Amino acid sequence: MEKLLKDLLMSDGVSGYEENVAKIMTVALSKSCVSVEIDNLGNVIGKSGRGEGKKIMIAAHMDEIGMAVKHINEKGFIYFIKIGGINDSILPGKTVEIINKKGKHITGIIGTKPPHLMTPEEAKQSLKHDSMFIDIGLSSKDEALKVVDIGDQIIFEPAAGILNGDFYYGKAADNRISCYAMVKVMETLAKSKDLNTEIYACATVQEEVGLKGGKTSSFKINPDFALIIDTTVAGDMPGIDEKVSALKLGKGVAITMIEASGKGTIVSQKVRKLMLEAAHENNIPHQIDIIDGGMTDGAVIYTNREGILTGILSIPTRYIHAPASVFNIKDVNSAVDLAVKTIEKAAEKL
Repeated sequence: MEKLLKDLLMSDGVSGYEENVAKIMTVALSKSCVSVEIDNLGNVIGKSGRGEGKKIMIAAHMDEIGMAVKHINEKGFIYFIKIGGINDSILPGKTVEIINKKGKHITGIIGTKPPHLMTPEEAKQSLKHDSMFIDIGLSSKDEALKVVDIGDQIIFEPAAGILNGDFYYGKAADNRISCYAMVKVMETLAKSKDLNTEIYACATVQEEVGLKGGKTSSFKINPDFALIIDTTVAGDMPGIDEKVSALKLGKGVAITMIEASGKGTIVSQKVRKLMLEAAHENNIPHQIDIIDGGMTDGAVIYTNREGILTGILSIPTRYIHAPASVFNIKDVNSAVDLAVKTIEKAAEKL
């Protein structure tokens, strides 16, 4: 696994706490951009290319789902809020890390009342996160407050590696694999001498809690075309019917056309045609994504100002919004290839 990809997967960056991921992205984008800045909200924006042509924006969000410390009781157990969409059922027994103000990682285990001690009525109820707590191995509130503060971010235990062949896994694959892909796109485009356009690479913040960074960065840049790179739900696993998701790992990047049954982005026919042509003309493996739930930064970008032409590339991923996800590196590479060809085509035709 390439170091940049592993560093991004292992880094901490719950929505609103993206500073460490921003540092990685600033260094990475500086190698291919003429300038890199961090705006007031925390978005990292790298600029490349010439100023005579169109303005094109690439967006990939940096933040991950996670938690934050809400309360510490007298016995030193920590209660938390969720940040982003987390199913409560995955939480009990998970190893987490609380990152304090000094940057130290405090390991903890999410606990709940054991089933052996539940009443029959309690056993019938679904577990809720507000009845769970984090055990950091301390016995009092005073001890806990020496290492943890209210508001500290909480991440799932960092993990990244290769499962087998082209199948990789990692924490925060949503959406660090797309941040990695965006860096590779910018490195490729920087080598082009014929591309007469300004390219802005935006590593956005707080996507998981309201698509906030995409909204502000696109307002600032006001691009002629925006291309979102994100993850999407793969359907090649037990329990998912193909009519719900036919996306498969290793079969190419997904061209997303409709998000959240239309409540998110509905990609224009003009942009759909352009992206499909780019894929077919360059023999780039791809799939088509029409998704009932979930949306990307595209939903706020394409309705910003007077409307911005927007396309979406999504990398199929298993177990999104879980402690670790599985993806295929070939799909990441096809996302890079199709993003480059789409941008070249958009610079010429849109």
